[in-house]
Amino acid sequence: MRFRRADPNAPPKPQRSTQGRMLMTAVAGALCVLGFAPFGWWPLEILGLATLFYQVLRSSSVKAAGLIGWAFGFGWTAAGIHWLYVSMHDHGGMPAPLAVLAVALLGWAMGFYVALAMGTAAWLRKQWALPLPAANLLLLPALWSLFEWLRGWLFTGFPWLSSGYAHNHSPLAGFAPIIGVYGLGWLAALIAGALLLVFHRTRLRALALVVAISVAGVGLSFIAWTHPEGQPISVRLIQGNVPQEEKFDGSRVAAVMRQYQDAITAAPADLIATPETAIVMLPQQLPPDYLPGLAQFMHQTNSNLILGIPMADSRTAYFNSVLGISANPGAAQVAGGYYRYDKHHLVPYGEFIPWGFRWFVNLMSIPLGDQTSGPDIQPAFPIKDQRVLPNICYEDLFGEEIAAQLNTPAQGQQPATMLLNVSNLAWFGDTIAIPQHLQISQMRTLETGRPMLRATNTGATAIIDGRGAVREQLPVNTTGTLSANVQGMAGTTPYIVLGNKLFLALVLLSLGGAWLWAKRSRAPKNAATS
Repeated sequence: MRFRRADPNAPPKPQRSTQGRMLMTAVAGALCVLGFAPFGWWPLEILGLATLFYQVLRSSSVKAAGLIGWAFGFGWTAAGIHWLYVSMHDHGGMPAPLAVLAVALLGWAMGFYVALAMGTAAWLRKQWALPLPAANLLLLPALWSLFEWLRGWLFTGFPWLSSGYAHNHSPLAGFAPIIGVYGLGWLAALIAGALLLVFHRTRLRALALVVAISVAGVGLSFIAWTHPEGQPISVRLIQGNVPQEEKFDGSRVAAVMRQYQDAITAAPADLIATPETAIVMLPQQLPPDYLPGLAQFMHQTNSNLILGIPMADSRTAYFNSVLGISANPGAAQVAGGYYRYDKHHLVPYGEFIPWGFRWFVNLMSIPLGDQTSGPDIQPAFPIKDQRVLPNICYEDLFGEEIAAQLNTPAQGQQPATMLLNVSNLAWFGDTIAIPQHLQISQMRTLETGRPMLRATNTGATAIIDGRGAVREQLPVNTTGTLSANVQGMAGTTPYIVLGNKLFLALVLLSLGGAWLWAKRSRAPKNAATS
C-alpha cells in the first residue's frame, strides 16, 4: 500500500483560532459538572481535562494558553455552581440580571486560577523545550492540581468542585486516605495527560501508567486505616425542612422553635442533632425555660443534644455555633454542662463581608453580617465511648483543617471518633448543591476513616460510614428524623498526619522531574555542538 506524499506547495491547513479553542474548552469545562454528584459520570471529568490539555498544547502562545485555561475554568465554575443564583435572587431579592452577573463574575474570577496554571505550563514547556510526554505526564497535571490547591486556600479559599471530588467512587478513591482530594485531582489530571499519548510512540507506557494507577487505587481501597472503637451510639438527626423565607420571619420563629423542641423530645438517643442555626435567636433572647427544658429531657433520658444556634460573647462578637447539652454535665468539660463549638472558617459574603464589598451585600435582603471566627482547634463532644467533632456547613470543604483537628486534638483529648456536619442549604433550593455537598462529606470520610453524620435543614441528612458510603439518608425537602446506630472509628490515616504535604511533595517532584527531563533531552545536543 502506497501513501501519497504531501504536496509541499499546498497551502497549510487553517489553524483553529484561540477563540475557537476557548469555546471548545468552555463547553468541556461546563460538561465536567456531570462528573460530580448527583450524576457521577467521573470519566467525563477526565475527558474534560484531556480536552483542556490538548487545546493548551496546541495553542499559539503563552497568552493563548492562558485564555484557553480561563475559558475552561469559567465554564467549570459557572455550570457547577449556578445554584448560587437561587440564594441571591430567590431568597436575597437581588434582581435577576444582577444575580446572573454575580455568578458569571465568580466564574470569571475562578477562571484565573486555570489561566495561570495553563499559561505557566505553556511558558515552562517553551523555556524547557519539553517533549510531549513530559508535558502531558509531569508539567500539566502538576500545575493543574497546584493551582486547584491554591484556589482552596487563597483569599480564604473556594474549593467547591475541586476535581478530586468526582472520584469518591472511582478507582482513585483508594488514594484519598493518603493524598486527599487534591491528590485525587492530580491523579485524574495525570490520567488525562496519559490518554493524550494514545497515538504517541510512548502509548504503551502511558496506558500502562493508567492501568497501574487504577489497579493501585482499587488495591488501596481494601486497606483498613482505622478501626472500631467502643460501642456504637444511637443517633437521631433532625431535618426540619423550614423554608428559607420563613426562617427569619419574626411571626414564624416561635413556631419553628416549638417544631424543633417537639422533634428533639420525641424520643431519646445517645446523640440528637439539629441543623445549622435551627434556632435563629441568641440564647439570651430565648424564653427562660427553653434551654433548661431541653436539658431536663437530656438528663432524664440519658440523651445528648447538639443544637444549631448563634452565640454572642459581646455586642460585636457573634458566632455561628452549635451548643451541646450533655446527659452527664461533667462529661462535657464545659461549665454548666453546655458544650460549644464555634464555626472558624467563615463564608465570604455570607458570614463576613470582605473589605470593599459592603455595597454588594446591600443589594440583597439577607440577614448577613460580620461574624467572629472560632478557634482552629476545638474539643470534640464526648458521648459514652465516642467523641463527636462538629463542623458547620462550609467548613466541610476544608479537609486539611478537619485532619489537623484529628491529628492535634484539643489539649487533654483523644482524637474524635466520628464527625458531624450541620448545614442549612435551603438557601439554594432543590438544586445540585445538596448532592454536591453530600459528596464533599463523603470525601472527608475517605480522608479520615471516620463516619460522618449530617444533620441538615432540607438535605442531605445522611449517615456516611468511614469508607465513604452513604448508609442511610432522608429524602430531600421533607420533614423527618433519621435514626440509626453508628460505630465510631479510631486510628489514623496518612492524610490525617500529613494533610496536603504529601500531595504537594509529589507535585513538586513532578515539576522537578520535568526540569530534569528537559535538561537530559538537551544534553546530547549541547555535547554535539561542543
